Amino acid sequence: MKKEEVMTPVEFLDICPIADKDFHNEMSILVEEPALRSILSLIAPQYTFSQLKKILLSLNSKHEFQSIVMKQIVEGFIEKTTAGLTWSGLEMMDKETSYTYITNHRDIVLDATQLGYILVADGRESCEVAIGNNLLIYDWIKKLVRLNRSFIVKRNLGKIQTLQAAIQLSSYMHFAVTQKKKSIWIAQREGRCKDSNDRTQESLVKMLTYGNREKSIVESLKEMNIAPIALSYEYDPNDYLKAKEFLMKSKNPNWKKAPEDDLISMQTGLMGYKGHVHYAFAPCINEELDKIPADLDKMLTVNRICSIIDHAIHENYKIFKTNYIAHDILFDNKEFADKYTEEDKEAFTKYLGDQIDKVQDIKLSDFDRFYMYNKMLQMYSNPLTNQVEAMK
Repeated sequence: MKKEEVMTPVEFLDICPIADKDFHNEMSILVEEPALRSILSLIAPQYTFSQLKKILLSLNSKHEFQSIVMKQIVEGFIEKTTAGLTWSGLEMMDKETSYTYITNHRDIVLDATQLGYILVADGRESCEVAIGNNLLIYDWIKKLVRLNRSFIVKRNLGKIQTLQAAIQLSSYMHFAVTQKKKSIWIAQREGRCKDSNDRTQESLVKMLTYGNREKSIVESLKEMNIAPIALSYEYDPNDYLKAKEFLMKSKNPNWKKAPEDDLISMQTGLMGYKGHVHYAFAPCINEELDKIPADLDKMLTVNRICSIIDHAIHENYKIFKTNYIAHDILFDNKEFADKYTEEDKEAFTKYLGDQIDKVQDIKLSDFDRFYMYNKMLQMYSNPLTNQVEAMK
């Protein structure tokens, strides 16, 4: 028997996922969107649009959408663009408990999408996903992600509006976990960490407490059941685009990405080769939160919580040959030489050069190429550097 969906308060209706009672009607509007046809042909080429349209119009809930449609789509991406998606630690997570999954952030689309796939593959319900409105450049994209269990993070607002939006977002997240009994996902920082030196933003932790300000910081966060997850990609298809962004900002600190750059990053992340991908689930941090002194200064409390999340992520990275090789090249030593062969090293350095060659829209000097090469080495070496520090 299908569990009744909890009604969402009106103050959250502009940011929350679309309710199942409205799912079919909203989907029937979405499938008439011309731009959706080209997207579906890209991510599900095995179907004709008329076949997909028929499938989509047969769905009546977000769970059906994810378990019937998204599961197949993600499996296609895993087969074509990875050497395998693996995970560990999920057996520690209670199936009856709703969690706030906090992860490091590598890929705009896939970080949360693959997490949803893992949960469904393990016989669990997928999680709701936080997504910034800066990525929702068309109304139909906003409708699509809300049909796919996303809730909206409002960005680029004035100071007062930013606070109001943070309170609304946090209140909804608390409602989702404690009342709807839904697990949710949010990245540990706004935007992807371009150099892979993953650190939880203090502003994120503060925001999470706004949803229940009657309680202390610790007690407010404990009801969220925060569970860190360490994401590890053997190869990052966007590595050269991230390095190019560093390069452009080094030349002009005021340089900003164009709106279409995020779409390019999304497509590159989806279609590019990632090698092995691993999700390591760490235990809920509530026991660690209990160890924080009740009289500790609020700012120090927030810092401590960020450190707890960071340590769990750093400790649980899966380290690949790419990380070992990058670390040894960057620091000009052979500390991890037993983890790879000279052939592995040559192949990786060639890979980095080939990635840099993909930058065709600007003319790169020899120094530019060296700068990008060094930035990419940092991206691949930082997870190992952080793990070594976390394990001390």
